[in-house]
Amino acid sequence: MSTPRAASLFLLLVPFFATFSIAQISCIPTLSDSSTSLIESSFVPPSWATTATASAAAAENTQLRTTIPIESQTFVAFPSPTQKSIPGLFDYTDPSKPPPVGSSVIPDFNDAWGNAYKKAKHLISSFSLEQKVNITTGVGWQNGRCVGNIPPVGDKFPGLCLEDSPLGVRFADFVTAFPAAINAAATFNRRLMRLRGFAMGKEHVGKGVNIALGPMMNIGRVAQGGRNWEGFGADPFLSGEAAYETILGMQAAGVQACAKHYINNEQEHKRTTSSSNVDDRTQHEIYLMPFLKSVQAGVASLMCSYNLVNGTYACENDALLNTILKGEMGFQGFVMSDWQATMSTMSAITGLDMTMPGDVSFHIGDSYFGGNLTAFVQNGTLPEDRVDDMATRILAAWYFLKQDHPSYPRTNFDAFLPDNEATNDHIDVQEDHYKLVREIGAASTVLLKNVDKALPLKKPRTMVLIGSDASPGKVSGPNQFADLGGNDGVLAMGWGSGTANFTYLISPYEALQSRAREDRTTVSWFFDDFNTDMAGNYAKGKSVAIVFINSDSGEQYLTVDGNEGDRKNLTAWHGGDQLVLAAAAQNNNTIVVINSVGPMILESWIDHPNVTGVIWAGLGGNEAGNSIADVLYGKWNPSGRLPYTIAQRLEDYSAPLYLGGDETSILSIPYTEGLNIDYRGFDAKNITPRFEFGYGLSYSEFKYSNVKVKKIEANDDVEQDERDVWDKGGVNPIGQGMSNSVWLQQPLYNVTLDIENRGPYFGGDIPQLYVHFPSSAEEPPSLLKGFANVEADVGETKTVSIILSRYDLSIWDVEKQGWKKPKGTIRFSIGTSSRDLRLKGNFPA
Repeated sequence: MSTPRAASLFLLLVPFFATFSIAQISCIPTLSDSSTSLIESSFVPPSWATTATASAAAAENTQLRTTIPIESQTFVAFPSPTQKSIPGLFDYTDPSKPPPVGSSVIPDFNDAWGNAYKKAKHLISSFSLEQKVNITTGVGWQNGRCVGNIPPVGDKFPGLCLEDSPLGVRFADFVTAFPAAINAAATFNRRLMRLRGFAMGKEHVGKGVNIALGPMMNIGRVAQGGRNWEGFGADPFLSGEAAYETILGMQAAGVQACAKHYINNEQEHKRTTSSSNVDDRTQHEIYLMPFLKSVQAGVASLMCSYNLVNGTYACENDALLNTILKGEMGFQGFVMSDWQATMSTMSAITGLDMTMPGDVSFHIGDSYFGGNLTAFVQNGTLPEDRVDDMATRILAAWYFLKQDHPSYPRTNFDAFLPDNEATNDHIDVQEDHYKLVREIGAASTVLLKNVDKALPLKKPRTMVLIGSDASPGKVSGPNQFADLGGNDGVLAMGWGSGTANFTYLISPYEALQSRAREDRTTVSWFFDDFNTDMAGNYAKGKSVAIVFINSDSGEQYLTVDGNEGDRKNLTAWHGGDQLVLAAAAQNNNTIVVINSVGPMILESWIDHPNVTGVIWAGLGGNEAGNSIADVLYGKWNPSGRLPYTIAQRLEDYSAPLYLGGDETSILSIPYTEGLNIDYRGFDAKNITPRFEFGYGLSYSEFKYSNVKVKKIEANDDVEQDERDVWDKGGVNPIGQGMSNSVWLQQPLYNVTLDIENRGPYFGGDIPQLYVHFPSSAEEPPSLLKGFANVEADVGETKTVSIILSRYDLSIWDVEKQGWKKPKGTIRFSIGTSSRDLRLKGNFPA
C-alpha cells in the first residue's frame, strides 16, 4: 500500500466513522469520453557513458495516455482451471499445508479455489447490487481501523481489514519489525524466506488483519530506486523464488497475501504520472516473473501500481490485468488498486476488482466505484455479471484462507488512533520471533572484504565504534520519525508505508558492548559523523576501529535530507565516506559496517590498505545490532550474497533514474536496456563491477566438484503434446493459465554437485546456477536460474541438487505469444557469484 501526496497524513488523524458507506455517495462526472488523450511530456534519453540520471529539461516529447471509452460493455468470466492433480508432481494443496521447502512438487490449489468460489457465489446470490458493490469499495481513508477497510454486509459478512506492510504490521503495537525483503533475498535461503513469511502472517492474523499488503516484488532496475529495499533485489528469478516462499509462508499462517505493485513501478519520482514503456519480451522474462511465481503460490490478492504502462494506467490496463494476469497466468484471486491508484469507473471492466482506500482522493467522500459503479450498472454501461465476478473473487479469497471461521480474530488495533483504548486491545503477537529476526539478519549479512583474516574478531583488547549508525539515536528512540522518515541511529528499515513500528531496536552499540563485557574488551565510541578529526583521534591506537555508515531511501510522499523517495546519489549519508577515511588514516585495522537500502559507491575507500574488513548488513529489523555482532565475532559464519550489483560508478548501471516532468505532464520512462538490467547489463557490456551480483565471502573455504546433469523423464502422458511441441522448438497455443501449465513448470533437469567445506569453521555456502543461452536466443550472457543453501562441518562434503524446468530454459516468443526453447545448445555454469563460475556443463537434448 502506498500513500502519495500525504507527507503528514499519519500524524493528522481524523475521527473514526463506523457507519460510513461509500456505496451510497453521489456519482461524479466522467473524466473523459475519448479513448486517448495527448499529454505533453519531456525527457532526454540517457547517455549511458556519462550519466545515470535522465534530465527532462533539454528536449520535448509527447506521451499518449490511453483511456477507456465510456460505452456499454459485455463480460464473460474466465474459465475455471481444468488441470487435474498428479500425485508427486502437481499435488492437491490447501494453503494451510503448502509443500515443504525445497520440494519440486507444484502446488495444486484448484480444488481449494473451486470450493471457495462455490461458497462465495452462494453468499452473494442473496446480495443486492449495492451490497455487492460495497464488497468492492473501501470505506475511505481513515474511516476504519485499518489502512484499508471493506464494510460488513449485515451479519452475512464481517468486512475486511487490509494492512501494511511487507515487513510487519504497520501502525500496530507489540509487533515485530522483521528484516526487510531485500535482506530476505540476500540470504538466498528458501527456508528462512518461508519462515519469515509464516511469522509475519501469524502476527497479521493475531492482530485481526485479513489481507497483509505484501510481499512487494518490483525489480531493482534502478539502483537509486526508493523502494528497492521493500523488494527482493535486481534479479527476476531470485525475486520470484523469494516471493513464492514468502507467500506460501504467509498464507500457511492464515492471512491473505498481496503481491505488489503490478507492474513496472521501479522508481518513485513521478510514480503517479509516468509511463513505464516496456517491450513484451522484457515484460514477460523479467518483470512478470515474480508475479507468475506468486500466482503459482496461490496468492489471494494482487495490487496494481500507480504508474502507466505503455501509456495506460496499470489499474485500468486490460492487457495486463485481464489478458496476462487472469488469462495467461490463471490468477484466481482479486486485484485491488494501490491507494488512490483507481483512475476510472470503467477500470472495473478492464480487470480491477477492488478500489482502495475507496475515495478518489483522501477524504473527498466520493469514489470511482461505490455509487458510480452502481450507476454504471443501472444505466447499462457495465454488466452486473462483472460486479458479481468482482465480489465473488474478493469473497473467494476470504474463504480460500478460511477466514470465515468463527475463530478468526477480529481486528483488535486502530491504525489511526493508537491511543484510543476503546479500539486498541494491545494484543502482543511477537512470540519468539526475535530469534528468527536475528538469524535472518545474520544470514543476510554479506562479507565483502576480509584482509588477512581480520574477521572474525578474536577478543580485541580495545575497540572504538565510530558513526551514528552504530548508535540507538540521539533523540527519542527508533520511532521518532513518522513512517521512519528520518535517519538517526542504526538504520534497520527504510521509510514509507512499507514500515512497522519498532517495539524495540538493538543497535550495534548495545550488542557490541554486551560482547565486550564477555571478552573484557575496552570499548569507546564516537557518534558525531561530521567531526572527522576527532573520529580519527578516537580510532588511533585501538585494536580495532569499527566504522558504521548507511544510506537510506523510501517512498515518494516523504522527503528526507533532500531525497524524495529515490536516492539522489549512491554515496554514504552523513559524510560516511569521509568518516571511513578519517578512521583508516589512523588505524590499520579498520572494519566498515554498512546498513543500506541498496547499492552504494565505495570507491573512495574500499582499496584503502587499512580497511581490513567490510560487512554489508542491509536492514536487519529489531535485532540489527545483535545480527551484526554475530557476524563480526563469528557466531554466524557469513553466508549472505548480494541481491544486486555494487558498481564502481553510478553511470555503470544500465537503467537510470528518470527525472523531470511537471504536474501536468506524463514522464516517459523507456526501458530501453531491455533484458540487460543489473549484472546482465554489466556482463553484456563487459563492465567490471566492484562487487558482482551474488557475491559474498565466508570465513571458510568451499570446494566445488563433480557436477552432473540428468534429464528427468516424465512418468505420465499428461500434456505430452505440449511437451513435444516445446522440445522441437515450437510454441504452444495461447490458453488459460498457459504460463503456469504443468508441462512448462514441471522438473526437467536435475543438476547435482559436491561441495566440501575445507574449514576452518562450520558454515553455509550458496551455489548459484547460471544459464547461458545460445546466441540465437539473444539473451544476456548469464541468467540466474537456480541456487541452493548448503551447510557443512569442516571436512564434510555435501551433495547439492538444483532442479530446472522448461520454463527456466525458455524465452518469450513475441510473435507467437508463448514460451519456446531456443535453437542451439543451452549451457550452464555453477559458482559462488555471477562472475566466480567454477563448474560448467550442457543440458542434454
